[in-house]
Amino acid sequence: MTSPRFLTYLLAGWSGYFVMALELLGGRALGPYFGSGIYVWGAIITLFMLSLSIGYLIGGTLSASQPSLQKLSAILLLATLAALPCVLASIPILEFIFEQVSDPRYGALCASVALFFLPITILGAVSPYAIRLLVDSLGTSGQVAGKVFFVSTLGSTLGTLLTSFYLVLLFELDQIMAGMMAISVAVGLAGLLFGRGRVKHAKPA
Repeated sequence: MTSPRFLTYLLAGWSGYFVMALELLGGRALGPYFGSGIYVWGAIITLFMLSLSIGYLIGGTLSASQPSLQKLSAILLLATLAALPCVLASIPILEFIFEQVSDPRYGALCASVALFFLPITILGAVSPYAIRLLVDSLGTSGQVAGKVFFVSTLGSTLGTLLTSFYLVLLFELDQIMAGMMAISVAVGLAGLLFGRGRVKHAKPA
């Protein structure tokens, strides 16, 4: 049986990949409507940082109540579901906002909120929840947090490099998004189906 600990790290790493790939693809998607200037990237980065910060709080709160690998997997699957509009409805959403908001700065910000706020917020909950699952004792919490942040950031690095250097040259944006969502579903289902073993967590104070 696949190790629950390995699956937990896999979920954390893939969530990092998904976040950064979405951020880069967001810039490409908004470009035809609002340009590719600094205000567009400022809107996207602002939205992603805000969403992740909220997600961290949510993940930490959820992890305090009977955390499990199955619940962590469900968080990733929920984020994938929330990202569906990025594939199925991005063009009508962007066209509507483009027509309604004349200032491209605020248009880019509104478009970022409409497309990415919900999935990125949910993805932000993955890392703190994973840390709670992996902590064996209060004495190892710092070490576990370091490992989770390493894996998550490594995933973000790979997501940035592969998406910007290769994937955008080989595939259309909707094809890349569909592929990432398929992988997210596969990783989430792996956690649900094969992660039934116990992942030790911190003992109550």
